[in-house]
Amino acid sequence: MIDLKVSGMTCGGCVRAVEKAVARTDAKASVSVDLPTGVVRIESERPRADFASAIEAAGYDVEPA
Repeated sequence: MIDLKVSGMTCGGCVRAVEKAVARTDAKASVSVDLPTGVVRIESERPRADFASAIEAAGYDVEPA
């Protein structure tokens, strides 16, 4: 389980953009986004850094682990 604290998400469109970034990194990953807290929870075998990079490339900030 990977928990990422993501800032810059303000709406449902942001949630979908983050979900798509995760899916592009690992199509089999399970992802849930809590917009009010900014927490993105991912179930995947891929490293945390892969998802953090993908989310940052989508235009959002990921807090360091």
